[in-house]
Parts: sequence; structure tokens; C-alpha cells
Amino acid sequence: MNMYQFLESAVSEVPNDLFLTREKITYAQFNDLVKKRAATLARMGVKKGDAVGILSHNIWEFPLSLFAIWYLGASVLMLDTNLTPYEYDNMTKVTGTKLVLAEKSFFYKSAGFKFHDITEKDKEADPKLKPAHVESEDIATLSFTSGSTGMPKVVPLTHYNLTECALSLEDMSEWLNRGDTLYGFLPMYHVFGFAVEILATIHYRANVLLQSTINPKDILDDFKTYRPQIIPAVPRLWEVFRNKIIDGLKQKRLWWLASFVLKFGPFLKKIGLGFLVRKIQEPVLAVFGGRARLLIGGGAAVKPEVETFYERLGLTFIQGYGLTETVGPICISKPGKCRLPFAFGGPITNNECEIRGKNAEGIGTLWMRGHQVFGGYMNNPEANSESFDERGFFNTGDLVSMDCNGELHFHGRQKQVIVLDSGKNVYPDELEALFILIPGVKNVAVFEHTVKDKTVAYGVFQVEEGMTFEKLEKAVAIANKKVASYKWVTHFAMTTKDLPLTSTQKIKHHVVRERLIAGEYPTKHN
Repeated sequence: MNMYQFLESAVSEVPNDLFLTREKITYAQFNDLVKKRAATLARMGVKKGDAVGILSHNIWEFPLSLFAIWYLGASVLMLDTNLTPYEYDNMTKVTGTKLVLAEKSFFYKSAGFKFHDITEKDKEADPKLKPAHVESEDIATLSFTSGSTGMPKVVPLTHYNLTECALSLEDMSEWLNRGDTLYGFLPMYHVFGFAVEILATIHYRANVLLQSTINPKDILDDFKTYRPQIIPAVPRLWEVFRNKIIDGLKQKRLWWLASFVLKFGPFLKKIGLGFLVRKIQEPVLAVFGGRARLLIGGGAAVKPEVETFYERLGLTFIQGYGLTETVGPICISKPGKCRLPFAFGGPITNNECEIRGKNAEGIGTLWMRGHQVFGGYMNNPEANSESFDERGFFNTGDLVSMDCNGELHFHGRQKQVIVLDSGKNVYPDELEALFILIPGVKNVAVFEHTVKDKTVAYGVFQVEEGMTFEKLEKAVAIANKKVASYKWVTHFAMTTKDLPLTSTQKIKHHVVRERLIAGEYPTKHN
């Protein structure tokens, strides 16, 4: 099966079911529109084997263009909306892309490719134009990796990779049903958003409510109006929603009771005081529209206290783990267990993992193999030889262990591990999780740095106005005491400017370090 056939299977089964929620477009109507868009692109010269870029926010013309491109047998270059013209020129040149479908706000003069307005209405379909013959191993999408470290590489994902990911998502059938509304404000150019908003939606014959902004007010208004059952988000947004819920409970003078429920909820139910739990759960559920059944965290690890917050207040919360190279979610956590911090389950159907090079604490590198794992970076034999072994396992570069529940447990990126002069390893994620709790700290990046010829764990703190070096130094010293002394951060810089982030809100540690070296971040001595 290729991706257009994947859509056709849903159209033949549920033609009159809703697919695009806000636009009130059914599966059959969407397919008709795809054929019109395909005819438009064919008249522009798009043919099988071409690469066509999409540069757009989450508007309904994005999925429309995806399937029209696949209808013609071409592949899609997924372009991040946060990049620069210089980067777009480079990406289209590397992939041989000559046409980019984009919102007009992204247009600029380029000598390498042409822009076409993605929102322009299409003429009638061409009855003579039939779907191209596309094999499952043909390339469906091209993505430039956007991890926190290293130089971007081009990841080709085949139709087989994508449709197998959709089939693997059957592991979530306990929580997803036909006709459910999935909220879609994660960018579709990123694999996490694509997997949920396209693959999961169509596989479950559900509908997707697309939102092109991440403005919390617009999102909360959508929750009240459309009442989605499934809501995916990156960790930062789950923290924003949690803070708004807490503020609302405080205004209603219910926070004292909520705190009690968060701590003793399961026990209260056992002794017949479940009505107290429900009194808190009802206003929380109302924030999400009253029908939310499943919350999904992805793109980075969700803090354990955030996950527990939602589960204790009546919502099922699961975490997905994956990379661009694995079509996003290749591991999914199991709710209801005594969860340990940053646990994200195990491989889903038709995928497997190995943990290699374990240290004394059982922490090693995660290697993955399976139907969702891509076949190799485009035109990059050196990177492929480093990333794959002779058995076809892919090195994710992530450090994990296995917990007592049989779930994988995240410890950070291998490339971000700080190796001290003593030979001891320091994991930045662990320290960042401590420091982000300091009042007045909005974000923090910890990375390996050299100070007076000594390798140290260095921190750059994004703080609120009014924070001083003296206050921050005292708070960091207190936080340091929660970990072994060799992990302490005693050298740091401070800024009120936003730290650079990827599209999934992960810090670009290498960029932060470059800016520190360039003198952009004030230190205590500068």
C-alpha cells in the first residue's frame, strides 16, 4: 500500500464520515479535492519522481497538497516554517526541489525554485489523470533532521515506512475510536504532528481539528467549541495548560482541595471519598472541553510531575518516543503503572530495540530496527555507516535504561553527555529538570564546556526580569545539592532573551554554546 491507497481505503470504508473538523469536509469530499489539486500540479509539470516542497502552517491545504503530490507519484519535502530563505534555498538545492507550495507570507525571490500559493483554489479535476503507479518502497517524504545537536541530514521516508507506522498505531486502539476528534496544532512538517494528525487520524477513521497557531487562548477556545477526545502536545504546552488549570482552581478557591487530591486521590477513592476527587476532576475536564479521553506527550520527555498531575485529575496520559528516522512514535508508554521518571514504554508492533554499551547503572545506547526505521540518510554514506550496523539496527543516539515495569527510561542524548576530566558522565537532562524548577528561571541549557582548561558542566539560564546573579547563584547551589557533587554546575551565564529552540521546543544546545563563546550571554564576571 502507498499513501494515496491508504487514503482511498478510508474513503471507500467511511466516505461520509468527517475528516477535516473545522472545514466540515468528509473523506469523500477530501478525496475529490485531492484529485483537483493533483490536476493543478500536473498542469504545472509535476510528475512521478519529482520532489515538491510544502512550506505552511497547519491549514487544511497542507494535507490536501500532501495527498495530491503522492497521487502524482512525487515526494514531499517537508519545510520547517521557522527557518530562513538561505536554509530553504539550501534544502531545495540538496533535494532537487523546483516547486514549493507555500502560504504567501513565506514567498521570496529565489533563483532555485518557484513558489505556488498553497491556498489558491483549484480548477476541476482531470478525468484522464489517474493515480501514478507507486511502489511501497518509493520515497514519500524528505525531511531535514532538526535535533538539538549536529548538522542536519536528509531523511527519506518511504510509503512503506509511513503506512507501517499507521498500522503500528493500532497499539493505541484502547484509547482511539472511529469518529474521534484529534486536535492538530503540532506542525505537520514535523514527524510527531504528521504521525498523529495524518496517520493516526486516517487509520482510525477519525477526524482532525487543525489549528495553525499555538496561542493558548485560541487552543482553549477550540477545546470548548469542538471538544476533542485526543490531544497531543509537546511538554512545554502541557506545562502551560497545567499552570492555567492551577490558576483557575486558585481563583475558585479549590487549589487546596486539588493539592490534596493530587497527593491522596487513589487512597480517597478506596475509602469511599471519590466524590472529592470528582469535584476537582470536573473543572479540569471542562478546560479540555469535557470529552478528552487521551493526552499524548511527545517531541521531548514530559516531566513526571506533569504526567502525574493530569492522570490524578482524571485524564489518561501517555508518552510517545521517536525520531524523524522512525516516523515519530516507535515506542509508546503504558498508563496506569507505577511510572518512573521519563519512561516511554517499549517498541510498538513490528519494531524492536536493543540497549548497548550499558554502564554500571544499566544505562546504554538505544538501537532500533523495524518497519518504521528509515533505510538511510540521502547521499550520506559516512553518516549511514556510523548509524547502522550489519544487522540493520539504527543507532538513535539516545541513552536509555529498562525500568522495573519493562519500560524504556530516557537519560538524554548521547552526543550531549558531558564527559568530565575524571571520566564520569553527566546527563544535561537531569540537571535541566532540577534548574527549571527555580523560581524566575524560564528555561535552561546545560552542556559540556571548557573553563580554564577544565571540562565542566556549564549552564545558560533564561530568566525573568529582576533576576540577579546573586539570587540565581544561591538557587543553583541549593539545586546542586540534590545530585552528586561531580554533577554540580558552578559556572553559568544568564540572559532574559529566549534560548533558541527547535520546532518541537527542544533547546538547540550547540547554538547556545556558540552564542556563549561569542559573548552574547552575560556571566558573573562579564
